[in-house]
Amino acid sequence: MCADMPDYKDTLFLPQTDFPMRAGLPQREPDWLAHWESIGIYDRLRDKAKAGGRTPFTLHDGPPYANGHLHIGHALNKVLKDMVVRSHQMMGHDARYVPGWDCHGLPIEWKIEEQYRAKGLDKDDVDIVAFRQECRKFAEGWIDVQRAEFKRLGVTGNWDDPYLTMNYHAEAVIAEEFQKFLMNGSLYQGSKPVMWSPVEKTALAEAEVEYHDKESFTIWVKFTVDQTDDPALEGAQLVIWTTTPWTIPSNKGVVFGKDIAYGIYEITDCPEESWVNVGDRYLLADKLAEDVLTRARLEDGMYRRVGDVDASQIKGLRHPLHGVEGAGGEWDDIRDFRAADFVTDDEGTGFVHCAPSHGMEEFELYRDLGMLEQVITYNVMEDGRFRDDLPFFGGKAILRESLNKKNKANPWEGDANSAVITKLAEVGGLLARGKIKHSYPHSWRSKAPVIFRNTPQWFVAIDRPLGDGMDEHGTTIRERALTSIDALVTWTPKTGRNRLYSMIENRPDWVLSRQRAWGVPLTCFVKKGAKPTDAEYLLRDPQVNARICQAFEAEGADVWYVQGFKERVLKDLHNPEAYEQVFDILDVWFDSGSTHAFVLRDREDGTADGIADVYLEGTDQHRGWFHSSMLQACGTKGRAPYRQVVTHGFTLDEKGMKMSKSIGNTIVPEEIVKQYGADILRLWVAQVDFTADQRIGPEILKGVADSYRRLRNTLRFMLGALNGYDAAQPVARADMPELEQLILHKLAELDVVVRKGYASHDFQGVFQALFSFATTDLSAFYFDIRKDALYCDPMGSTLRQSALTVIDAVFHRLTTWLAPILPFTTEDVWLSRFPEEGGSVHLHDFMETPADWLDPELAARSLKLRAVRRVVTGALEVERRAKTIGASLEAAPTVYLSPELAQIITDKDRFATLCITSDLTLSTDPAPEESFTMEDVEGVAVSFAHAEGEKCQRCWKILPDVGTHKHPATCKRCSDALG
Repeated sequence: MCADMPDYKDTLFLPQTDFPMRAGLPQREPDWLAHWESIGIYDRLRDKAKAGGRTPFTLHDGPPYANGHLHIGHALNKVLKDMVVRSHQMMGHDARYVPGWDCHGLPIEWKIEEQYRAKGLDKDDVDIVAFRQECRKFAEGWIDVQRAEFKRLGVTGNWDDPYLTMNYHAEAVIAEEFQKFLMNGSLYQGSKPVMWSPVEKTALAEAEVEYHDKESFTIWVKFTVDQTDDPALEGAQLVIWTTTPWTIPSNKGVVFGKDIAYGIYEITDCPEESWVNVGDRYLLADKLAEDVLTRARLEDGMYRRVGDVDASQIKGLRHPLHGVEGAGGEWDDIRDFRAADFVTDDEGTGFVHCAPSHGMEEFELYRDLGMLEQVITYNVMEDGRFRDDLPFFGGKAILRESLNKKNKANPWEGDANSAVITKLAEVGGLLARGKIKHSYPHSWRSKAPVIFRNTPQWFVAIDRPLGDGMDEHGTTIRERALTSIDALVTWTPKTGRNRLYSMIENRPDWVLSRQRAWGVPLTCFVKKGAKPTDAEYLLRDPQVNARICQAFEAEGADVWYVQGFKERVLKDLHNPEAYEQVFDILDVWFDSGSTHAFVLRDREDGTADGIADVYLEGTDQHRGWFHSSMLQACGTKGRAPYRQVVTHGFTLDEKGMKMSKSIGNTIVPEEIVKQYGADILRLWVAQVDFTADQRIGPEILKGVADSYRRLRNTLRFMLGALNGYDAAQPVARADMPELEQLILHKLAELDVVVRKGYASHDFQGVFQALFSFATTDLSAFYFDIRKDALYCDPMGSTLRQSALTVIDAVFHRLTTWLAPILPFTTEDVWLSRFPEEGGSVHLHDFMETPADWLDPELAARSLKLRAVRRVVTGALEVERRAKTIGASLEAAPTVYLSPELAQIITDKDRFATLCITSDLTLSTDPAPEESFTMEDVEGVAVSFAHAEGEKCQRCWKILPDVGTHKHPATCKRCSDALG
């Protein structure tokens, strides 16, 4: 600037704010956590609700396990819940959130056992109460760790008084809820195949297993026809196929399919290395015969089909170990043979070997036939070993006790399968063998394969009429659950309904018992000498139940294991010597499934009817918490304990791969928070479609951080512009220019979008709408246009005051609308403007937006106006790239308009302001051929021209009157502003 040229910079009303451009979230966020702690913000929100007029809204927290640091899935889940709670609070509800923890069960017990094993100790040598207390202490430590990690994410809730399934009251209620099944007749003890973990020595629920590929031995085994009405079949050998050779010693029969075509195949030639002989006759499904005989190393021409087989003519079979020396007659009884609906000829041989102790379909078949006593075996012990007295195989283990790194293909493989295969080959019972890779259930805790094993367990019958008087939605648990799913619960996304409905429609009875130590015991007694089917087998006495629950309330569930407790609760009511105490513990999913009772029903901050507005968890909880809560509540409340279920997907890395420590692609929330801050992690959550699987990684987080920066700049500009603004002197909408009225219209539209989006948990939709408004409508359009008036107009001009009135309206709404997503940043923004002591943006509701701000006609006109403006800015950009001009204020273009557009754009000065040019000419004349146009905007052409006059040294507009006023080198507007 020349020495004699005036400098008017200090006369401009430039934005002023201490709000930093750089966020510094990792360093500053803890200060806001401390602020919320100091003002007791959660309690203040509850006090606000007590003033009246706020409808309760309760999101019931699905409890995580208290056994490790948070992973990215935890962060996604808790942030989503926090957004639900905060948004409903700010929409006028009393939004309650009581965080909780699952403290019992295998995950924690397994950790203590690992510590024992590292010290060379055996859990069974430790007093059970002492062991349980170690589990409790372990859980307490991790609760404190996880609580701090959740709070660091900005999650608000009743952190001072969370619910814990190991609290004495919780344990008492869990026992009480179990006793309801005891009393309504749905509880029974039965012996059937369940998923069993030999490593953990307990039954497992479906929710406790995960499926991984496993390489298994596969064998084709010969059973000789023993009894038949068809002489042609005498001595022939029927072939079965199995991927579990260890089940062959427990075989009790073979089944066939009624509609399958079978043939008898005679061997005419064979290679040297083969387990077949010339003259052997094998019964096989015709569709599968070629494949089976190829497995036996037979080529075409080495066998022939000699006849049809009517399988119903076969009456009995001999086990391949029948009559073998040293077997002691173990397998000499004739094997059953009959038809079964579950047999197909899709794979295998067309025949299925039945070991009802290790397969549910076979178990149900023989149960329905009333033959279980004849076919159930107990060959496999709790540790996965064959019983010691089983001939040939006694003591052989299905799984190894520990990993054998040398066997990388199948590190858990024990010696039972090999022993069975070797013996079958020795006695001529094998046709072929091989290996197969298939999906197989594994314990999600130990990662070891599970087996199906018949053991006495406690079940809840889900198809037994309960007779409890709560029949509005059905008489059985299954009926009530299916009715609840369709009639009482809404689903986000809707596919969740189908998933849970299908699971409950087809599920078996609920296995409640676990053979573990850490949990709530099955608080019941059985009569000595009675059978499970006897009416008096279970002690059903309300007085006994009440004594148990009272003891648990005062002393916790550990008291069940104290010597003399049975005598204490049965005293004067029943003869303690006549009853045995059950020491199995409840499935941990029963614990978490019961939380509605001791959280929603019993707590002061619960719900009036014990039903939550929302349960929100990952898709895996359709077979977990959603499922168990549904079954449990349908048995004790007669309906689902929730009104809505919201489900999120899993979090993957940037390539769409599942996160794994072994791969090294895990993203830890703590690391994101340290590098970027919790608000960036929360913004990532808001930007993804959480109902599907999401991706996260360094590049994605960089993009999120960029979005945050752009949004922060918008908020910072508003803070600076509003510095010194007197909100008590707003300009009425009717007195505002159309541009301001348009922004108010946008706010009214957004108000609907935001409220509807938050109500339906569409955080992605809410954020996209707010981000687009902030960056496109405000920063790139409205603010860009109005900077001139805000900086240069006289302090009290109507135009400037109108702009500030609108920016103030935008500030209040945009800040509160974003608060559920970015609680730290919006708190910083709010208190930067309103630094009152004890204040918080989170104590405010979304502002009501006047309905008369909506102006569809104005909005329609503005769309056309902005399209014309886009052509003008496009034309100027061409000149800028050509270095004809440096800034748009150097231009005074001529805009050629169609008659229709000329009726909309009539004021050249206002339109020049919108286009940020010093001057502008409107014309309806035909446009010169060289004029600038855009294909997607019809009826507009622009011819460039330089603005005429001198540059105002205050506003930088180029105008003819510059230098003719009181203040040198200024235009009239600026000179008047300077006084």
